[in-house]
Amino acid sequence: MVTENAVEVAVRVREAVSRVTGRDASAWPVRRLAGHASLRSYWRVGAPPESFVVMVMPPDGRPEEVTSGGAPPEDPFVNVQRWLQGAGVRVPVIHAFLETERLMVLEDLGDETLEARLLAGDPPEPLYAHAIDQIARLRARAERAPDPACVAFGRSFDRTLYRWELDHFREWLLEAWKGASLSPGERREVDRSFDGIADALAAEPAGFTHRDYQSRNLMVLPGGEQVVIDFQDALLGPRQYDLVALLRDSYVELPATLVDRMLSRYRERLAADGGPVLDPVAFRAGFDLLTVQRKLKDAGRFVFIDRVRGNPSFLPSIPASLRYVRDALPRRRELASLSEILGRHVPELR
Repeated sequence: MVTENAVEVAVRVREAVSRVTGRDASAWPVRRLAGHASLRSYWRVGAPPESFVVMVMPPDGRPEEVTSGGAPPEDPFVNVQRWLQGAGVRVPVIHAFLETERLMVLEDLGDETLEARLLAGDPPEPLYAHAIDQIARLRARAERAPDPACVAFGRSFDRTLYRWELDHFREWLLEAWKGASLSPGERREVDRSFDGIADALAAEPAGFTHRDYQSRNLMVLPGGEQVVIDFQDALLGPRQYDLVALLRDSYVELPATLVDRMLSRYRERLAADGGPVLDPVAFRAGFDLLTVQRKLKDAGRFVFIDRVRGNPSFLPSIPASLRYVRDALPRRRELASLSEILGRHVPELR
C-alpha cells in the first residue's frame, strides 16, 4: 500500500477544512496529533480558537479491533457518534465526513485527556467519579432501550472473539516476545483455561460497551466536562468491561482503594439510573475475570503493534498490564493451573 507523506497529507487536510468552512485554509498551520494504536491519524488544522481536527482514515475502512459480523452499512464512527449524542453523552462534533476521501472534519477538543490531567496533578477521585457516573448512566439507558439502528447493538463480544484475543496473547506475548514454547500438557491446560474464560464471559449479560473507555479516550474540557472519543469499535459486552478498561488502564495505575470505591459507585449509579441492582461479590468476580482476559489481550496486542505495525510506543505499558493479571488470577481459583503455567514462562506473572 502506498502511504502519503506528511506534506501530502497537510495539503489534503487543509483543502478539506477549506471546503467545509468556506475559508481559505491553504496557509493555516498543520500539526499531526499524537496517535495511539489506531490505523487512523489526526491532524490539527489552524490554531485555537479557530482550529479543526481532521481524521485521516485508512482506505479500506476495516475495524480498528477484531470484531464479528460483516461491514456495517454506515461508517461506525458516524453511526455511534449520533447514538451517543442522542443518549446525552458529550462527543466530538462532526463538521463533515468526506467519505470518498476518507477524511472527517471534527471539532477541536484540545489536548487535555484524563491521563494528561492526572499527570498535571489533578486529584484523581473527581475525574474518575465523573467518568464512572457517565458510563453507568449510559449503560443503564442502553439496557432500557437498545437501538438496532446503532451498529454497536448489532455486534458483540462472543466466545470466538474472547478466545481469539486470548490466543493473541499466547502468540505475541508468550511466544513472540518471551520465546516460550509450551509443552503439549501445558498447551492443553492453557487451552482448557482459555475456553473456560471465554465461555464464562460470553454468558454474561451484554449491553452497550465502548471497548476502550480509558484515560486516553476521555478529553477533559476547561470547565471539567469529559468528552468521549474513539468509540467506533463499540459493541455489546459485559457491564464490567468498560470498568476494566478505565480502572485497570495500562497507562494509569490506580490505588486499590480507589478502584474499590469506583466499582461501588458504578453499581450504585447504575441502579439509581434505572439499571439492575447487582450483587457486589458476583460483580467483582466478573471484574477480576475480565481483568485477566482483557489485560492478557492488551499485553499481546502491544507486542503485535510493535512487531507488525512498527510502533514500539506501547511496549512500556506491558508491565502494568501483566501486573493486573498477576493480581487478579489468585482471586479466580479455577485459574490456578493457568496461573502456574504462565508464571513459568512469564516471570512478571509469578
